[in-house]
Order: sequence, then structure tokens, then C-alpha cells
Amino acid sequence: MMMTFYSGLLIGLVGSLHCIGMCGPIAIALPLGRSSMLRRISGGLAFNLGRTFTYAMMGALFGLLGEGIRLAGFQQWVSVITGVLMILSVLFPAIFRGKWNIGRLAATYTGKLVSRFRLLFGKNSYSNLFLIGLLNGLLPCGLVYVALAGAIQTNQSLMGALFMMMFGLGTLPVMLSVSLIGNIFSSRLRLKLVRIIPVFVVVLGIIFILRGLSLGIPFISPMTEMLAPKAGMMHH
Repeated sequence: MMMTFYSGLLIGLVGSLHCIGMCGPIAIALPLGRSSMLRRISGGLAFNLGRTFTYAMMGALFGLLGEGIRLAGFQQWVSVITGVLMILSVLFPAIFRGKWNIGRLAATYTGKLVSRFRLLFGKNSYSNLFLIGLLNGLLPCGLVYVALAGAIQTNQSLMGALFMMMFGLGTLPVMLSVSLIGNIFSSRLRLKLVRIIPVFVVVLGIIFILRGLSLGIPFISPMTEMLAPKAGMMHH
């Protein structure tokens, strides 16, 4: 269980630099006003708790999906396929870097979202900030998909929810700072830091593949059932 906490939190902490590109414009546009710093911090927390709540609900669904996959006996195959997809998600943008500008697309998308929900951004209240966070959590995001892959591996609805909750809390320090003081990193420094994320995703992908292959490596790839579905498996 502790590994679930640590894994989700680590993905959130390392990946939160990616969140600046996709969710940063929304965090900066939050209606925190010019009230006291305590009021602004509590408002920023309401927004981030809204995001985290959405992530937790998604984690519960994907944890339940993982449990169904495990009962069907396909868990190891899913782990291998997930790992391969995670590695491809890094390689594909690298190969087509000249044709795709993810940062520009993200900024355009979030700009349109802010304008569409302008009424929400015009009112400074905890409930409103929480609602903006709930909607923000539904934004398409590669990092969230990586975390959801981890939620599937928990094989339980509750553990999937906890995993994604810790992921959301891991992104909180950077996202809260962005809300309070704007873009806390220069664009040049952010580009350097963001280079860590693809490496991190590839390493996670390799771990998922090794876990699915059941090579007998302690902690990383423990021996489990063969990569084949089993009929008549019972859940105790």
C-alpha cells in the first residue's frame, strides 16, 4: 500500500512541470483577487483539491477496470502493453517534433477553455474554484494517462483512487505556486527541467514491461502466473 502512495506522489511531483504547460494558463487565470495571501492560498487549494477529486474518481474507475482484467487473467499482458505504449508516447513526439508543437496546442486549448467558462472565472468563491478544479481534471493530458496506467495496476477501486489522489497532491506544490505568483520558472529553465519527464516516463514504461514479463527480479519483476488467461479464477 505504501508503494501505491509513493508511486502516485512521485509521478505527480516529477510530472508537475509538465502541468505548467497544459494547466498553467488556467491556474494563472483563477479568480483569486487581491485579497490576503491566506485567502489566495486557500482559494488555490480549493482549485487543486477539485483537480485531485476528479483524478481520484478516475482512479477508482481504472482501479476497478484493473481488477476485472486481473480476474480475467490478462494482468501481465496489460502491464507489458501499457509499458510499450508509455515508451511510444515519448518516442512518437520526438520523431515528429518538427510537425507537432504540443506546447502551442496546449496553450491554445486551455485558452479556449478559459474563455468558454468565463462566467466561472469571474466569481471568487471556494465552491467556484473547486468546480474549476473539477473541470480542469478532465483536460486531456498525457501525464494523467501515465498515472491512470498506474491506477490500473493497483487492481482495486479504492487503491486506484488513492493512487490518483496522491498523484494530484504531488502536482499541488507547483500548481499552487503558479496560481499565487504566476509562471515561477523562466521558459528556458522550464524547457531544461521538462526534459526529465520523457526519461521518467520511459523508465516507468520499462518497469511496467519487466513486471508483466515476470522475470523473477525482486520488487521490479516478481514471478507471477504465466502470461495467459485463466478460466474459473475466483476472487477472495
